Amino acid sequence: MFIRDTLAGYGLVSRLIHWLMAIAIFAMFGLGLWMVDLDYYSPYYHTAPSIHKGVGILLLIALAVRFGWRLANVKPSDEGFTDFEKTASRIVHRGFYPLLLALMVSGYLISTADGRPIDVFGLFSVPSPGENKGLEDTAGVVHAYLAYFTIALAAAHAAGALKHHFVDRDRTLSRMWSGPRKS
Repeated sequence: MFIRDTLAGYGLVSRLIHWLMAIAIFAMFGLGLWMVDLDYYSPYYHTAPSIHKGVGILLLIALAVRFGWRLANVKPSDEGFTDFEKTASRIVHRGFYPLLLALMVSGYLISTADGRPIDVFGLFSVPSPGENKGLEDTAGVVHAYLAYFTIALAAAHAAGALKHHFVDRDRTLSRMWSGPRKS
């Protein structure tokens, strides 16, 4: 079993981070959509945002680890891709990092605009940069648009992977699911 990435595919660390983040991001999107409609009398009125904030901070940490891991590893080969596919892949993969960072920073700004830190499941707290009344509204709008854009980009990314798997019948999806073939 390969831990590190190779030209033939993604290693265990990249695959775990990829799939855990993908699941968490889609779950966070669903949780975000659900929790904004909660009223004050809902038993989840405080719990859902706390979970959303805590997971968001953990995703920010995972994003930093993923970016560092990506820089420390070779990129699997895109041999066999058309020029369009290579360009689209590069745009999508490079676009995810700043997009997710902006999404998470906007969430952080929503959550800390009242001057209170974010508690991450009782493990640690992320301090607020200070009280900034009114920032939560602007950051909230930005956060919502970025969330929808992230899900759209993830859907395009998944569609491309499925196209490679079912139409082109190549190993693009397999490389991220089961890793490189053992020689």
